[in-house]
Amino acid sequence: MINEQLIKPRSIVVVGGSNDWHKPGGAVLQHLIETGYRGDLYVLNPKEDIVQGIQSYRDPALLPEVDLAIIVIPAKFVVDIVDILAHQKNTRAFIVISAGFSEESPEGKILEERLVGIVNSVDGALIGPNCIGVLSPYYAGVFTRPIPTLHPRGFDFISGSGATACFIMEAGIPIGMRFARVFSVGNSAQIGVEDILQYMDETFDPNTSSFNKLLYLEAIAKPEVFLKHASSLIRKGCMIAAIKAGTSEAGTRAASSHTGALASPDAAVEALFRKAGIVRCYGRNDLINVASVFKFPKLKGSNIAIITHAGGPAIMLTDALSANGMGVPKLEGPVAKELLTHLHPGSSVANPIDFLATGNADQLSTIIDYAENKFDEIDGIVVIFGTPGLDRVFNEYRIIDEKMKICKKPIFPILPSIMTAGEEIKDFISWGHTYFPQEVLFANALARVFYTPPPTSIDPEQPSVDTLAIRNIINAAPEGYISPAEIQGLLDACKIPRAGEAAVNTREDAIAAAIELGYPVVMKVVGPVHKSDVGGVVLNVQDEHALLEQFTRMMKIADTTGILIQPMLSGTELFIGAKYESGYGHLILCGLGGIFIEVLKDTSVGLAPLGVDEALYMIRHLKGYKIIQGIRGKERINEDVFAGIMVKLSALLKVAPEIIELDFNPLLGNGDSIVVVDARIRVEK
Repeated sequence: MINEQLIKPRSIVVVGGSNDWHKPGGAVLQHLIETGYRGDLYVLNPKEDIVQGIQSYRDPALLPEVDLAIIVIPAKFVVDIVDILAHQKNTRAFIVISAGFSEESPEGKILEERLVGIVNSVDGALIGPNCIGVLSPYYAGVFTRPIPTLHPRGFDFISGSGATACFIMEAGIPIGMRFARVFSVGNSAQIGVEDILQYMDETFDPNTSSFNKLLYLEAIAKPEVFLKHASSLIRKGCMIAAIKAGTSEAGTRAASSHTGALASPDAAVEALFRKAGIVRCYGRNDLINVASVFKFPKLKGSNIAIITHAGGPAIMLTDALSANGMGVPKLEGPVAKELLTHLHPGSSVANPIDFLATGNADQLSTIIDYAENKFDEIDGIVVIFGTPGLDRVFNEYRIIDEKMKICKKPIFPILPSIMTAGEEIKDFISWGHTYFPQEVLFANALARVFYTPPPTSIDPEQPSVDTLAIRNIINAAPEGYISPAEIQGLLDACKIPRAGEAAVNTREDAIAAAIELGYPVVMKVVGPVHKSDVGGVVLNVQDEHALLEQFTRMMKIADTTGILIQPMLSGTELFIGAKYESGYGHLILCGLGGIFIEVLKDTSVGLAPLGVDEALYMIRHLKGYKIIQGIRGKERINEDVFAGIMVKLSALLKVAPEIIELDFNPLLGNGDSIVVVDARIRVEK
């Protein structure tokens, strides 16, 4: 996997290097030369002896031993060259830029497998194939542009798509983004994003490493590795922003439970990112704005002061911040009145602080000082300053620069005049700053960074459960949906509270169960998956006559094997579900139950194993959370008890990974009492 020869090669050969800079092989060689690669550099080209002034070998047998090969030749020739280099030239690192492998055809997939086999046989490292290459402090092994000047405190950027990496760099560099290393992994035949994250984690040095990581992913082949090392880096002080593309599904996947329908691959990604502490982004501009926020000191609170000479952008920013849960508190009182005396008549200090198009650098400096030192309720400062077209704004940008360096509260510059103040912005960037060109995108990014929770424990403490009882039930159960009695046994083994119930298939047993549980009762068919759809649920059965009448009718419903009888309970309907997602493990969902889950689909998703804190976070981020808190006379639901049931379910799934889908729908909540009323569990072995 990742080795010294890939990271710090003492020698590089460009296989397919060319004198034509417009061809990938020529461009790679040109970039290595232009950026000053200091090791031994060779070319392998059967038609040339000198390429761009570099010694070229027609026959690979004549090539000296070499650490790293950057390969830019047709796919059908790659395997043979790699075999020669690996076994005869002691080459241990390969960047295969060539396309035509698994991304193209079954035959290409076979070639790719042979390629990986050869590299693995010598414990080598392989980036690609089908990638743009690698940018590192030691070499620029890419065929594309831009090629930024690398900075050790810039962004480490790992991308599954070479083109996307280029587009993000092209958009980020003009606003001041800097990069430390760029890895384009292409097909990730051997080394993927997870492996590079692992390398960055295991070699992280707070004195020299970048603290900011950007990811563009099209696949997460090893979610456990990804989670372990992403969360570890964040705990070390790093910040990670990521785009995960390809989360939609073509067509509708058949699902036999609410959980199966709701727990999509995208939900798995959401749960994984949240557990790791990653800020999720949804497009290139979003990633760039979030990344730019990373470069500023962290906010200690959510209250923002907006300083501007342009009312419209300030209003849009205020709206966007408020919509994202950030505060723009009104500034009033003696300090606000005092500040107003330093500004031109007609200025406003209510927040946004508008000091008009005629405002000057001295006034801007004074306003920032007040926000920094005298408005204690303010946690961060946004300065929106373009040019009103009256004069150049070099002085104002120098003030922003100076204040950013000395103020303890972060100052975020929004500089919208990218044409009319282009020279000033260029100077501002040259002083080492990043800026934001658009206020609403900035607000969305700032809030997302602020509200992304820190990593949760990968292995949180789980409650004790009766492991022997659980395994006995699972081992004896057939595949498919298990019986009510088996479900009762699993819930009892985990101490998950459930409503009293009895499964019956005779009239006599039905009468006895109803008497024992107490009228009124609920009757549900056993067998059909969607009970309500077939008339298989009857509520509020008051007496024996109604009981027997419904029993006779319900036993005639197709696929019915019995009737489940429960006491008629009331309360707020809740939902908990679980689903196994290949590669990720079990997803656990919670929400409001009954028709709420069907109509509103208001759920939170977490990745097992869950701890109590993560379960509470999920509950508190439901759109219907106010119902759980108690609203308009409805009794409050004890969210600690709700979270406790979720954690008990997490413990059950750890002991019984054969559970593929599970619904508790509904649970009924009354204050501190929450009981499972209906449950379905499907097992695959």
